Amino acid sequence: MNTIAALAGRILLSLLFIISGLGKLFDVSSAQAALTAVGLSPDLALPAGLFELIAGLALAFGVATRLFAVLLAGFTLVTILFFHHNLLDHLQVVEALKNLAITGGLLALFAHRQVAWSYDGLRAKRDRESAARDAEMRAARAEGRAEAMADVPRGTVVTEPVTDIDGNPTGTVAVARRKWWQI
Repeated sequence: MNTIAALAGRILLSLLFIISGLGKLFDVSSAQAALTAVGLSPDLALPAGLFELIAGLALAFGVATRLFAVLLAGFTLVTILFFHHNLLDHLQVVEALKNLAITGGLLALFAHRQVAWSYDGLRAKRDRESAARDAEMRAARAEGRAEAMADVPRGTVVTEPVTDIDGNPTGTVAVARRKWWQI
């Protein structure tokens, strides 16, 4: 149930930014007018729309979730500073509180990193499986060396092949079979 709630929360948060970004991209003149009204450069309308769209899509698909959650949280706080700073206007206070709640959701997404059913989750699973395979291979090689050494009389010097991390031979090393009292 937690997985479904985390996925739904991530998608719902991302929809807000996807729709807002698309609105800025399809109606650039309105976004430019809003930016000019608060004293910002109207040239920021297109980059802001692209950022919101790309970051929203990244959240929806779970790509670099923590990074985009923090970036969007910062972006949302900056919008409070520029657009909703008049605390005497009740509507501005409501908008500022809404943006604070969105920032809280984004920071919770950053902190808990619910990555199930996301690209980040698939990548983490692949990395864990690869590490487990590597550990199994190292254990099998060590077991094979131990079995080979069991047949060698004590006190005998044996040369063993040395391999790099990928299993490619790099040379040999002399290994002395210890006597029973040399643990």
